[in-house]
Amino acid sequence: MRREDPGTGMGLYDPALNHDSCGIGFVADIRGRKSHQIIKQGQTVLTNLTHRGAVGADPLAGDGAGMLIQIPDAFFRSEADRHGFHLPPAGQYGVGMVFLPTDRLGRTVCENVITEFVIREGLVVLGWRDVPVDSSCLGDSVKSLEPLIRQIFIGWGERTGNADEFERKLFVIRKQAHNTIKHRVPHIIEGGFYYVPSMSGRTITYKGMMLAENLSVYYQDLADPQVESAMALIHQRFSTNTFPSWPLAQPFRYLCHNGEINTLRGNVNWMAARRQNMSSEILGDDLDKLWPLIGDGSSDSATFDNALELLMAGGYSLGHAMMLMIPEAWADNPLMDEDRRAFYEYHAALME
Repeated sequence: MRREDPGTGMGLYDPALNHDSCGIGFVADIRGRKSHQIIKQGQTVLTNLTHRGAVGADPLAGDGAGMLIQIPDAFFRSEADRHGFHLPPAGQYGVGMVFLPTDRLGRTVCENVITEFVIREGLVVLGWRDVPVDSSCLGDSVKSLEPLIRQIFIGWGERTGNADEFERKLFVIRKQAHNTIKHRVPHIIEGGFYYVPSMSGRTITYKGMMLAENLSVYYQDLADPQVESAMALIHQRFSTNTFPSWPLAQPFRYLCHNGEINTLRGNVNWMAARRQNMSSEILGDDLDKLWPLIGDGSSDSATFDNALELLMAGGYSLGHAMMLMIPEAWADNPLMDEDRRAFYEYHAALME
């Protein structure tokens, strides 16, 4: 239920009384040195933010918690060897974290669709891995919603030129797979049984509907000393304008977000209206493969992340894209220098 939609009150539930309350945190080595200590510190921050998350009548059921880290190359390399496939040099492969239906037929359909688009876009499926989890830390109300979690390893293709181009292709593959599954077997998407938390050659997201202190208990990978990163972005969710679910736990692919976007519906409508005017020299024909860009039922934070992904795929840096999406109050600020004001005024025309 969305806050801005009229008539969504139900029983004692009133969307107008929603307030943001999530907890967010970030740990990083400023020299870029990867270590397992960063993972442990991220978990400590997450545990200490437990008071910023929601717990219902089921004491083990949370609204969602998660951690975004860099690809742990040494760990995945040893896991690939154990599973019988070989990984190319670091940076020349990506990992997709995939939530799948627990039934064999649904899982097979989803995996086949992903594989279909990996091949169609000229990349290589290196292998699959079951993600080891400890479901004993989940609440009974959550276990019935728990997906099967697998990782797909994707390598560069013959036409892949560089890491940025590879990242864009993974983005295009993920969007096409989601939209195709939604078309072929809509109940899987509508039920939240399929979702890709991350598909990247740079980062990976571990998240779900567990309590904050249980993230590294549930995801056994995070407790392995070989899992190293130079940064950890963490989030503990207090669901407000959407009900909790595995896909809507955070972080998303680029960000975690604490708050509510009151202009959400207008922003989504503007994005749809501008579709035919959009073009990109970098994305080229791939731009048309991304639509619908923003899935119905996404939270405001997920929607923001979708738009941020598009800007970065189109060639904007992360900092530049964030300045477009969250501009300073420039219009009536007499203290802002003219160059910066001109920057925001120019980009306001593009965004609006």
